[in-house]
Amino acid sequence: MGTAVTVTKRRGRVWAGALIAAVVVLGIGSYWFQPWKLWRDETVSEALPGAAAPQRPSGAATGAPAAGPRTLAQGTLISHEHTTTGTAKLIRLADGSHSLRLEGLDTSNGPDLRVWLTDAPVKEGVAGWRVFDDGKYVSLGKLKGNKGDQNYEIPADVNLADYSSVTIWCDRFDVSFGAASLT
Repeated sequence: MGTAVTVTKRRGRVWAGALIAAVVVLGIGSYWFQPWKLWRDETVSEALPGAAAPQRPSGAATGAPAAGPRTLAQGTLISHEHTTTGTAKLIRLADGSHSLRLEGLDTSNGPDLRVWLTDAPVKEGVAGWRVFDDGKYVSLGKLKGNKGDQNYEIPADVNLADYSSVTIWCDRFDVSFGAASLT
Protein backbone atom coordinates (compact mmCIF):
# COMPACT_ATOMS: atom_id res chain seq x y z
CA MET A 1 0.00 0.00 0.00
CA GLY A 2 2.91 2.38 0.71
CA THR A 3 4.14 2.08 -2.87
CA ALA A 4 0.75 3.09 -4.33
CA VAL A 5 0.66 6.19 -2.12
CA THR A 6 4.20 7.14 -3.16
CA VAL A 7 3.37 6.73 -6.87
CA THR A 8 0.20 8.81 -6.45
CA LYS A 9 2.11 11.59 -4.66
CA ARG A 10 4.78 11.54 -7.35
CA ARG A 11 2.14 11.82 -10.12
CA GLY A 12 0.51 14.69 -8.24
CA ARG A 13 3.84 16.54 -8.05
CA VAL A 14 4.48 15.93 -11.75
CA TRP A 15 1.04 17.26 -12.67
CA ALA A 16 1.47 20.28 -10.37
CA GLY A 17 4.89 20.98 -11.91
CA ALA A 18 3.48 20.65 -15.43
CA LEU A 19 0.59 22.97 -14.57
CA ILE A 20 2.94 25.59 -13.12
CA ALA A 21 5.20 25.33 -16.19
CA ALA A 22 2.19 25.69 -18.52
CA VAL A 23 0.99 28.81 -16.66
CA VAL A 24 4.47 30.35 -16.83
CA VAL A 25 4.79 29.59 -20.57
CA LEU A 26 1.29 30.94 -21.24
CA GLY A 27 2.07 34.11 -19.28
CA ILE A 28 5.35 34.73 -21.10
CA GLY A 29 3.75 33.95 -24.47
CA SER A 30 0.87 36.33 -23.77
CA TYR A 31 3.28 39.10 -22.79
CA TRP A 32 5.45 38.51 -25.86
CA PHE A 33 2.74 38.19 -28.53
CA GLN A 34 0.00 40.36 -26.93
CA PRO A 35 -2.74 38.54 -28.86
CA TRP A 36 -5.53 40.73 -27.45
CA LYS A 37 -4.27 43.59 -29.63
CA LEU A 38 -5.45 41.70 -32.72
CA TRP A 39 -9.04 42.43 -31.68
CA ARG A 40 -8.57 45.95 -30.31
CA ASP A 41 -8.24 48.91 -32.67
CA GLU A 42 -6.83 52.20 -31.46
CA THR A 43 -8.03 55.17 -33.53
CA VAL A 44 -6.23 58.52 -33.34
CA SER A 45 -7.62 61.73 -34.88
CA GLU A 46 -4.98 64.45 -34.54
CA ALA A 47 -5.24 67.72 -36.44
CA LEU A 48 -2.33 68.83 -38.59
CA PRO A 49 0.01 70.78 -36.27
CA GLY A 50 0.00 74.50 -36.96
CA ALA A 51 -2.91 74.21 -39.42
CA ALA A 52 -4.81 77.07 -37.81
CA ALA A 53 -3.85 80.46 -39.21
CA PRO A 54 -1.73 82.40 -36.71
CA GLN A 55 -3.41 85.44 -35.19
CA ARG A 56 -1.82 88.77 -36.14
CA PRO A 57 -1.51 91.31 -33.36
CA SER A 58 -3.80 94.29 -33.85
CA GLY A 59 -2.05 97.08 -35.67
CA ALA A 60 0.43 94.65 -37.30
CA ALA A 61 1.47 95.52 -40.81
CA THR A 62 -0.38 93.58 -43.48
CA GLY A 63 1.83 91.97 -46.02
CA ALA A 64 2.47 88.46 -47.24
CA PRO A 65 0.31 85.91 -45.46
CA ALA A 66 2.03 83.86 -42.74
CA ALA A 67 3.39 80.60 -44.08
CA GLY A 68 1.46 77.54 -42.93
CA PRO A 69 2.40 73.87 -42.96
CA ARG A 70 3.94 72.70 -46.24
CA THR A 71 4.26 69.13 -47.51
CA LEU A 72 7.86 68.42 -48.52
CA ALA A 73 7.46 64.75 -49.49
CA GLN A 74 4.80 62.09 -49.31
CA GLY A 75 4.08 58.50 -50.18
CA THR A 76 1.38 55.85 -50.09
CA LEU A 77 1.77 53.08 -47.53
CA ILE A 78 2.03 49.54 -48.91
CA SER A 79 1.42 46.33 -47.00
CA HIS A 80 4.15 44.12 -45.65
CA GLU A 81 3.58 41.69 -42.77
CA HIS A 82 0.06 43.11 -42.23
CA THR A 83 -2.38 44.86 -44.55
CA THR A 84 -1.55 48.57 -44.29
CA THR A 85 -3.02 51.57 -46.10
CA GLY A 86 -2.79 55.34 -45.78
CA THR A 87 -0.50 58.23 -46.64
CA ALA A 88 2.75 59.39 -45.02
CA LYS A 89 3.74 63.07 -45.35
CA LEU A 90 6.87 64.97 -44.33
CA ILE A 91 5.64 68.40 -43.33
CA ARG A 92 7.51 71.63 -42.62
CA LEU A 93 5.58 73.61 -40.05
CA ALA A 94 5.30 77.41 -39.96
CA ASP A 95 7.89 77.60 -37.15
CA GLY A 96 10.45 75.70 -39.28
CA SER A 97 10.17 72.40 -37.41
CA HIS A 98 9.28 69.16 -39.17
CA SER A 99 6.64 66.52 -38.57
CA LEU A 100 5.73 63.18 -40.09
CA ARG A 101 1.98 62.89 -40.60
CA LEU A 102 0.16 59.62 -41.17
CA GLU A 103 -3.25 60.20 -42.76
CA GLY A 104 -5.96 57.60 -43.17
CA LEU A 105 -3.74 54.98 -41.56
CA ASP A 106 -5.30 51.54 -41.35
CA THR A 107 -3.13 48.63 -40.20
CA SER A 108 -3.23 45.82 -37.67
CA ASN A 109 -2.49 46.50 -34.06
CA GLY A 110 0.48 44.70 -32.59
CA PRO A 111 3.10 44.64 -29.88
CA ASP A 112 5.78 47.33 -29.78
CA LEU A 113 4.93 49.13 -33.04
CA ARG A 114 7.16 52.11 -33.93
CA VAL A 115 7.25 54.77 -36.63
CA TRP A 116 10.63 54.98 -38.33
CA LEU A 117 12.20 57.22 -40.95
CA THR A 118 14.72 55.09 -42.88
CA ASP A 119 17.14 55.17 -45.77
CA ALA A 120 15.98 51.77 -47.03
CA PRO A 121 14.17 51.38 -50.33
CA VAL A 122 10.57 50.23 -50.04
CA LYS A 123 10.17 46.78 -51.60
CA GLU A 124 6.91 44.98 -52.33
CA GLY A 125 6.06 41.67 -50.69
CA VAL A 126 8.11 39.54 -48.33
CA ALA A 127 11.38 40.99 -49.70
CA GLY A 128 10.51 44.30 -48.01
CA TRP A 129 9.55 43.00 -44.58
CA ARG A 130 12.94 43.15 -42.87
CA VAL A 131 15.09 45.69 -44.77
CA PHE A 132 14.45 48.79 -42.67
CA ASP A 133 16.85 48.04 -39.81
CA ASP A 134 19.70 47.18 -42.19
CA GLY A 135 20.79 50.79 -42.72
CA LYS A 136 20.17 54.18 -41.22
CA TYR A 137 16.91 54.85 -39.39
CA VAL A 138 15.47 57.09 -36.71
CA SER A 139 12.57 56.12 -34.47
CA LEU A 140 9.92 58.82 -34.11
CA GLY A 141 8.27 56.94 -31.27
CA LYS A 142 5.58 54.39 -30.62
CA LEU A 143 2.69 54.15 -33.06
CA LYS A 144 -0.11 56.13 -31.39
CA GLY A 145 -2.88 54.07 -32.93
CA ASN A 146 -3.36 51.59 -35.72
CA LYS A 147 -6.05 53.72 -37.38
CA GLY A 148 -6.58 57.39 -38.13
CA ASP A 149 -4.56 60.57 -38.57
CA GLN A 150 -1.51 61.18 -36.40
CA ASN A 151 1.59 63.36 -36.17
CA TYR A 152 5.15 62.55 -35.13
CA GLU A 153 7.63 65.29 -34.32
CA ILE A 154 10.94 64.94 -36.15
CA PRO A 155 13.92 65.93 -33.98
CA ALA A 156 15.68 69.11 -35.13
CA ASP A 157 19.03 67.31 -35.57
CA VAL A 158 17.60 64.85 -38.15
CA ASN A 159 18.80 65.58 -41.70
CA LEU A 160 15.74 64.76 -43.80
CA ALA A 161 17.91 64.30 -46.91
CA ASP A 162 19.30 61.13 -45.30
CA TYR A 163 15.89 59.39 -45.22
CA SER A 164 13.78 58.22 -48.14
CA SER A 165 11.06 56.10 -46.54
CA VAL A 166 8.87 55.54 -43.52
CA THR A 167 7.86 52.23 -41.95
CA ILE A 168 5.46 51.02 -39.30
CA TRP A 169 7.99 48.76 -37.60
CA CYS A 170 7.31 45.96 -35.12
CA ASP A 171 10.33 46.21 -32.84
CA ARG A 172 9.37 43.01 -31.03
CA PHE A 173 9.63 40.82 -34.15
CA ASP A 174 11.87 43.01 -36.38
CA VAL A 175 9.36 43.21 -39.22
CA SER A 176 7.63 45.98 -41.16
CA PHE A 177 3.82 46.08 -41.04
CA GLY A 178 3.80 48.58 -43.93
CA ALA A 179 5.97 51.27 -45.51
CA ALA A 180 6.00 54.20 -47.93
CA SER A 181 8.63 55.79 -50.17
CA LEU A 182 8.79 59.53 -49.59
CA THR A 183 9.00 61.51 -52.83
